[in-house]
Amino acid sequence: MSKVKSVEIQGYRIRASQRAKHVSIKVSHLGEVEIVIPQGFDVKRIPEIVEKRQDWIAKTTRRLRAERQSLPQPSGTLPEHISLQSIAEDWSVKYRSTSGSQIIASVTKPNHLLISGQIENIEACRQGLRRWLSRKAQLHLIPWLKQVSRAVELPCNQVSVRGQKTLWASCSSQKNISLNYKLLFLPSHLVHYVFVHELCHTVHLNHSSHFWNLVAEKEPDYRRLDQEVGKAWCYVPEWVERSQLE
Repeated sequence: MSKVKSVEIQGYRIRASQRAKHVSIKVSHLGEVEIVIPQGFDVKRIPEIVEKRQDWIAKTTRRLRAERQSLPQPSGTLPEHISLQSIAEDWSVKYRSTSGSQIIASVTKPNHLLISGQIENIEACRQGLRRWLSRKAQLHLIPWLKQVSRAVELPCNQVSVRGQKTLWASCSSQKNISLNYKLLFLPSHLVHYVFVHELCHTVHLNHSSHFWNLVAEKEPDYRRLDQEVGKAWCYVPEWVERSQLE
């Protein structure tokens, strides 16, 4: 079959992974279903697999939705305040309508962000804020990762920033690491753990016992931190995640 990197089909997303040894189903904190398949897997087999796991998917989706609704999340469509826990920065956000066709995010004074342009376009404003987050991540998270890399003596190659849906970060077989700019919203100790976790993947590109032994060597408290990271999506505001709030 032809190679599949990522495709949306029948209400779920299919992603091919070089690291995957078998098919796995993931449900994001927003209830989005992702099917991770090994390279070369026949996608025609996926509907049958999803059908067999339908009860689990429905149950997990309901649980995650209930957990999300119980959290104190801001309900506004656009934020007036942004807290970047990982770098201990709190930002005030103002919006100004101008004739410009593009949304521009500019710093007017320390910790004050101005979003200007056609601000009646809510999604364009969100995209402008996401671009600002990406720049902040490049400025702060990439040097931070490199510092941790030196400290734990696990070198990596190129580092990039993205806005992944279900991953905080990823590491390729070339030792390139991709960071999620949403890490900016997490407490700093969890970001540090994500960095250590991915740096260990530069040695073991799997979750074998050898990998976890290396993680334990670099971060003895990894079990507790790994559980915390698994629930850390609650720190990410909904305006970052959704094109339109439900």
